[in-house]
Amino acid sequence: MGIYYEWVVKRFVTKPHSEKESAMAGQFVTEVNDADFEKQVLQSETPVLVDFWAAWCGPCRALAPVVDAVAEEYNGKLKVMKMDVDRNNMTPGRYGIRGIPALLLFKGGKVSEQIVGYVPKEHIDQTLKRVLDVKVAS
Repeated sequence: MGIYYEWVVKRFVTKPHSEKESAMAGQFVTEVNDADFEKQVLQSETPVLVDFWAAWCGPCRALAPVVDAVAEEYNGKLKVMKMDVDRNNMTPGRYGIRGIPALLLFKGGKVSEQIVGYVPKEHIDQTLKRVLDVKVAS
């Protein structure tokens, strides 16, 4: 067997897709899919931040710990969810997601803010504080 074959087997055959997904979502982050998007996001009484991502996306992997930190910090004030664009194409298409990572903030069933690309946590915090009317500590 060639080196390339061994790499492919190690990379794709021995690691199920679900392991990649669970590795990308922290304790306070929930996976969402096309089937339950309306119930989990659009009908939510709590504002929802949805991270559109893919396992192959380097910037998505870099942003994952930032999203996890946001989810932990805003726990109870904000639901944080992730949607794999490779496994769900209806919802990203509906919201015009053309580049990932993309963060969409939903409030009252509508998109309030959109952030595309890797950004520092401070940028996400500023957006959330503005939309959620969270008081900034002085």
